[in-house]
Amino acid sequence: MAKKETLRRIKRKPKEVMLNRSIAGNAGLLFFISLMGVIMFLPMLFTIMNAFKPLDEMFYFPPRFFVRNPTMDNFFDLGVLLSTSWVPFSRYVLNTLIITGFGVVGHVLISSMAAYPISKHDFPGQKVLLRMVVLSLMFAGAVTAIPNYIIISALGMNNTYLAVIVPAFSYSLGFYLMKNFIDQLPDSLLESARMDGAKELRVYWSIVMPNVKPAWLTLTILQFQVLWGTTGGQFLRSEQLKPLNYALGQIVAGNIARQGAGSAVGLIMMSVPVTFFIVSQSKILQTMATSGMKE
Repeated sequence: MAKKETLRRIKRKPKEVMLNRSIAGNAGLLFFISLMGVIMFLPMLFTIMNAFKPLDEMFYFPPRFFVRNPTMDNFFDLGVLLSTSWVPFSRYVLNTLIITGFGVVGHVLISSMAAYPISKHDFPGQKVLLRMVVLSLMFAGAVTAIPNYIIISALGMNNTYLAVIVPAFSYSLGFYLMKNFIDQLPDSLLESARMDGAKELRVYWSIVMPNVKPAWLTLTILQFQVLWGTTGGQFLRSEQLKPLNYALGQIVAGNIARQGAGSAVGLIMMSVPVTFFIVSQSKILQTMATSGMKE
């Protein structure tokens, strides 16, 4: 009787459907992805070409996509313009590195430390806090610009690095992304660490953070791009505190004769975030492939 019952259950089991594309389907998908990749790469290629164009080629009409007579004069002109600045170029670079470095690290740490208790602990007001953060995602930066300025001024941070770094800590998108990743961690993993005597800080640092590496690497990329391109806005008034993007933008805004130097600026400002993204992306893909966990 037991054998008959087992056979009956096997017969009732639905057949698994194996999804498989044909060779033509794979080829079509590969062609489509390659085409989209080429289209997305064209603006970057145009920026690279412009950086090596002589000044006369920049004003051809219709514009030429590829450079005919490549030259390094745009970079030499940029160096001459930077050497005439009364603030050393290295100072602008240092300001950008300070703002970007502290802003990225602080954003990742604070977002993850706030998301961990919201995701894995129950306390009064938990859902209200989460809804407030999700609601804040709907507001554009222009809407919160005046309140941010009032708060920063009231705290006495105006015209300091903190005026740009501290607001970077509180981006809602980072918290929301970290919270969704931490939700996927099994509670049994955290409970086993607590049973072994690990405190909450140790659980967060040794268990949670290594297993949500794709999330905080993604945050690092996004925040790096934002802070690398910042100009300091209305917060930084002193020339000694201005970041690199502001200095290069002032050079480009001079006159039409500086368009060549402006093209070199575009390539410089683009190359660092792109390089950082390429290096980090390989680590993200590797981590996503090896960090799948199930209860």
